[in-house]
Amino acid sequence: MLDGFYKVEFSVDGACGRSVMYAHGGVLLGGGSAFAHIGTYEEIGEEVYAELVTRRHNNDPRYDSLLGSDDATLKARGRADADGRIFRFKGSSEQLPGAVFRSVMTPLEEEIGSPGEIGEGGLVNGLYSIHIRTLDGIEAGNTGVMLFHDGRILGGDGFFYYLGSYTSAGGRWKAEILNQEHTPAKNEVPLFGGHDIGIGISGTCHEHGAEAEAVALVGTRSIRCKTVLKLMRQV
Repeated sequence: MLDGFYKVEFSVDGACGRSVMYAHGGVLLGGGSAFAHIGTYEEIGEEVYAELVTRRHNNDPRYDSLLGSDDATLKARGRADADGRIFRFKGSSEQLPGAVFRSVMTPLEEEIGSPGEIGEGGLVNGLYSIHIRTLDGIEAGNTGVMLFHDGRILGGDGFFYYLGSYTSAGGRWKAEILNQEHTPAKNEVPLFGGHDIGIGISGTCHEHGAEAEAVALVGTRSIRCKTVLKLMRQV
């Protein structure tokens, strides 16, 4: 079965990218450093049929859409390898006729621990974009997506994946997250690459997103960050 949390490596006619994806109960939610991926899947026999929408959440011009549009649709068909864990897909997009999409989905760890408590006025369950900027004169940051659901967090981007838990009520939230590499990032994200990073977050939330200050433990350094989340899809 496809259900689980995955690193996704994909290509469109030779251009490549990476993201993370959570598949459960016929729903696909994930994304990478610039795009959220939202869709559905159906398992028929040994094959998986998937339909996805990609939506830009980061306007940095360095991140081009491989499908030729900031809002694109994708249909793909795939199946598991012999070990039943790694899935390979092939498909196409109406926005880029004739182009061939290919992807490989490799499972990631999902061990999170106990979920946090959620009360009235807490974070809405859903897929969010997350933009992190470092403070105190340090020029660095990161962007990706996070899935918040009933006190648990899964997320990631083109190099990292996030696991954690959160509590939220009355317009406030707190979270503890472990940020780990799924692809070596030292040359691309020098500050965070090569480390497992613990992040503590505390801030405010509303029906469309959240803001917070965070402290990231990078090696032996504690780095303060500003975090902004925007709800991309409620679940």
